[in-house]
Amino acid sequence: MAQVIIQGFLLSGLYALIAVGFTMIFSVGRVLNLAYGVYIMLGGYVYYVAVQMLSLPKFPSFLLAGLAGIVFGVLTYLVLVKRFEKDPIAVEISTLILAVVMQAVIILIFSTAPRSMWPLIPGRLEVFGVSVLKNILFATAVSWVVLGSLMVFIHKTHIGRAIRAVSMDSKGAAVSGIDPQRISLVTWALSGVLGAIAGVFFATYTQLDPGMWVFPLITAVAVVIVGGIGSIIGSLIAAHIIGFMEVATTTWISADLRGVFTMALIIVVLVVAPKGLLGKAEL
Repeated sequence: MAQVIIQGFLLSGLYALIAVGFTMIFSVGRVLNLAYGVYIMLGGYVYYVAVQMLSLPKFPSFLLAGLAGIVFGVLTYLVLVKRFEKDPIAVEISTLILAVVMQAVIILIFSTAPRSMWPLIPGRLEVFGVSVLKNILFATAVSWVVLGSLMVFIHKTHIGRAIRAVSMDSKGAAVSGIDPQRISLVTWALSGVLGAIAGVFFATYTQLDPGMWVFPLITAVAVVIVGGIGSIIGSLIAAHIIGFMEVATTTWISADLRGVFTMALIIVVLVVAPKGLLGKAEL
């Protein structure tokens, strides 16, 4: 039981970081960014190239991965989303196509072979009698620092309050002098860096491969649906539910069932509580 609780808590922090960038995009733009998994994949591969191929120090490589996420997020918005922002279906189709194209690009450059990532911090640590990888412990700690910083940014800064205003009523925000398109651009940049940071952690926790964008995307969608579409607090709660249940399933039943609970939970929530746990479309 102790192992499930501790491992579930650690995994939940990573899932929360993965999902929150996806949540922000929907809350502000009311679209599902189906290329979000690419930010995660991109962050992992940029960090891999920097550290394991170019032998750059880990911290600058981590920042480089985050920068790559920002650039890709901004380009996604400017090149695709801004053109189709009045048509959510077109945005979702175009971002999904972008994800498939980026997967093909990664295959051309790196092949289909999976690659192991060096841990950010090697070794293990005993936590209440449970052996825990220092890498996932560090990833969880940084995830919560990032999430805490994001909440402060959203609630305490001028830009953060503008993001909240647009998420609640974009037309009303525009009347009050806020530029919704500028806020959307900032949100896509934030989503990109959050996804890329999560990608570094996720890749060191699992492995790198061109299809690694799919599972985090499914997890992000599940967290958003269960937590309440557009609610960051709901996403944090849902991430813990999914993280704990996934660890419990793989520990007590079978590792082959990883992800099955997540898909089943999506169906149950859509039937029983279509608006999710909190049911708010705001930050």
